[in-house]
Amino acid sequence: MRKVLRWLLSLVVLIGTASAAGATATAAEPNISDTPDIKEKLLAIPGMSLIEEKPYPGYRFFVLNYKQPVDHRHPSKGTFKQRLTVLHKDTDRPTVYYTSGYAVSTNPSRREPTQIVDGNQVSMEYRFFSPSRPEPADWSKLDIWQAATDQHRIHQALKPIYGKKWLATGISKGGMTATYYERFYPRDMAGIVSYVAPNDVVDKEDSAYDRFLARVGTKECRARIQAVQREAMVRREQLSEKLAARAAAEGHTFKTVGTLDKAFEAVVMDLVWGFWQYQPAATACGTIPDAATASDQTLFDYVDSVGGWSSYSDQGLAGYTPYYYQAGTELGAPTIKQPWLGDLSRYGYQPPRNFVPREIPMTFDPRAMRDVDRWVRHNAHRMMYVYGEYDPYGAEKFRPARGAEHDNHVLTAPGAHHGATVSQLTPAEKARATQRIQAWAGVPSASGKPLAAYDAKLDRRDVKKEQTLRP
Repeated sequence: MRKVLRWLLSLVVLIGTASAAGATATAAEPNISDTPDIKEKLLAIPGMSLIEEKPYPGYRFFVLNYKQPVDHRHPSKGTFKQRLTVLHKDTDRPTVYYTSGYAVSTNPSRREPTQIVDGNQVSMEYRFFSPSRPEPADWSKLDIWQAATDQHRIHQALKPIYGKKWLATGISKGGMTATYYERFYPRDMAGIVSYVAPNDVVDKEDSAYDRFLARVGTKECRARIQAVQREAMVRREQLSEKLAARAAAEGHTFKTVGTLDKAFEAVVMDLVWGFWQYQPAATACGTIPDAATASDQTLFDYVDSVGGWSSYSDQGLAGYTPYYYQAGTELGAPTIKQPWLGDLSRYGYQPPRNFVPREIPMTFDPRAMRDVDRWVRHNAHRMMYVYGEYDPYGAEKFRPARGAEHDNHVLTAPGAHHGATVSQLTPAEKARATQRIQAWAGVPSASGKPLAAYDAKLDRRDVKKEQTLRP
């Protein structure tokens, strides 16, 4: 999983453009009686402080800090400020609890479930992503239970204000985060909507990803992207010179990964994963250059457009140290074999340890994901997982408990990639999924459409370039 599209950390694509744009305007108007003093209500919460308020029509949007214990097991041993945002609609509406699993955007935006239920939205920055990082940073306190407890404490603090039902949601690592939150605090939320969340139960067993990459798309398309990877490796010297020149011009260094050559190979070996993870399946194959005739510059530019040559520089890695740390200590990370590169690779598919500064100790705990998977399979209720047909991360899905009494759903959007949404499901599945989300939130509707009309600014999803190793 590594480098691949770097636009917004919370990734994802348009969230219901066509269907939502035509939705009946049943959105609730803000409750004028409570909007003037909602700021005072928020700031009356012990430990809550205001960073800024930004205007947005029909809402109030707050960027806040909340004081959290560094270690929830030992609250007296220091605190840090965790950043969050509140998109306030009305205290009489349901609330959607969103985390990307990374940093939080400080601009108003609305996740798909928020539009579906026409609710409020609370967005949390994941601990140890800057600026929500204790100083000094004790990295042993970055784990899924500590993060879930961050989320629980924020929910407990806000629940007296937002008393209607809550749903948790997230995309990719955020979808994993929503799942872990439910595992540890199953009484907090009325339902979970998790998008494109990988479930790497056994970190050393990744053959599902190899099988997926051997079948995805067409044989011709797979051959074309593999040929570009091979040719980039064959022209390692020429392309490395270009990378070195760019790094010198931009002030990039490679101390964490070790050498420019290791960074070069990591980017090239990520290419096939990144291509399927984020390229639009209907048109992407036609954009792949012919490896045999492409110039060095064409190859260099194409790899950059899919993977991003700066990804494994110290500067490219620095903001994602918390992710790589977690991938190497609890979450796991896919390792794909790529036999078509075997004779050209010097380092193989590099592990998360290579992307975290050596002064930060890391020890992998194989029990964490097994525990979550076991709980989801046997105890999950009202959990919805949405995957994309062409997304490699869907090769290892969550499998929640079955049966009508559990009300769980695993859905795959045809033709979609790592930006899959409910709006991209088949019409029948989209309507049913929308109805279930609304029912969980306490705002049932028979229409099968979002309760809030599409907002071109608020609901815009910029597919963000990320490392493929980052879900």
